[in-house]
Amino acid sequence: MSSAAFRPRRPSPLAGAKPRRDDLARFASDDPDAIDDVLPREGLPLRLLIVGINPGLWTAAVNAPFARPGNRFWPSLHRAGLTGRAVDAARGLEDSDASDLVERGIGVTNLVGRATARADELSRAELQAGGRGLVERVPALAPRVVAIAGITAFRSAFTLPAARLGRQDPETVPGWPTGTALWVVPQPSGLNAHATVATLAEDWREVAAEAGIPTPAA
Repeated sequence: MSSAAFRPRRPSPLAGAKPRRDDLARFASDDPDAIDDVLPREGLPLRLLIVGINPGLWTAAVNAPFARPGNRFWPSLHRAGLTGRAVDAARGLEDSDASDLVERGIGVTNLVGRATARADELSRAELQAGGRGLVERVPALAPRVVAIAGITAFRSAFTLPAARLGRQDPETVPGWPTGTALWVVPQPSGLNAHATVATLAEDWREVAAEAGIPTPAA
């Protein structure tokens, strides 16, 4: 697959090395764009936009989404059939892996751009600002489906304390664009004891089916 399908991304700040413990602290900053999104070039279709909460320090250190070893994001995506091969983003995301995603119509972004050691370091105001920003971005990106990874962050971002995992009623989110389905899937972090690679893969297959992305039978 050609790497020309996705928007240009910056290389890993560590030039392909895994971050050491003493590397990580310097990536905790107020930079609102700690990592680059994985998105198709203008004019190419986006079927599914996956939205993380915010970058972790390891993720910021290598400029790759969900990069920390132990995160179940990439293994569950592959098990669901949404990547062509197993992806190891711990040293950064290969151009071929980014291209594989966008050519399947999949993009990745975050509610909040600044990097933190833990998602619970974000304030409610930051999450709500991120929610408003996502609502503003979706019409231009025009995905069929948006899937937010993390129910607690979703509840805070959109002031929906009773929200549950799964497909959401878009009318509960002010300004949500008509025609774009909204899902919330479990946080894939290794800290989430309620999700496994297998259960997350089942969630991704459901989301992919609505987005019109074919997946192999489980």
